[in-house]
Amino acid sequence: MSESPRLVLASGSRWRRQLLDRLQIPYLWASPDIDETPLPAETPEALVHRLSLAKAQRLAEDFPRHLIIGSDQVAIFNENILGKPGNVQTAREQLTRFSGQRVHFLTGLALLNTTDGCHRSCHERYDVVFRSLSTWEIDNYIARERPLDSAGSFRMEGLGITLFERLEGEDPNALIGLPLIRLCSMLRDAGLDPLGSQT
Repeated sequence: MSESPRLVLASGSRWRRQLLDRLQIPYLWASPDIDETPLPAETPEALVHRLSLAKAQRLAEDFPRHLIIGSDQVAIFNENILGKPGNVQTAREQLTRFSGQRVHFLTGLALLNTTDGCHRSCHERYDVVFRSLSTWEIDNYIARERPLDSAGSFRMEGLGITLFERLEGEDPNALIGLPLIRLCSMLRDAGLDPLGSQT
């Protein structure tokens, strides 16, 4: 394998880096700066596809002849798209609404080959059913974990697991922010097999 990693993660999230580390493929990472505002009448599926690819494309000029991974996630509740809360009040409002309810998460994934400009993209759905939460539990959770930069106001990879009654989906990694099962398939198609010879 070449000493120079040909894989790049377009994200500053340490959680996504921890997930990608599991594949044991050398990679670089950089945080793309893009506007994540939904377009008028944009569906959640279209939004996560667009933003995932936009993140990868933002880094394309800096990483020629690389495979760049882009990913984006939104929470959907009562047909409304919910992003990162950004502040304690919004996080409290989100978790209060979620108490005893089902919330859908969509995680978009894109793999851009900057050698030929081709890309693959998909999205994964994962459902979370919250248990009934007291105001004290919500406030205590927010104070302890500060999930202000996480879609849905929780971190499943941390203390957020205490908020749930059950989880439903094909790949729990998608809920953290990087669908590894689909990513492995994309990487194999691109000639970078975590378990095989890498071209």
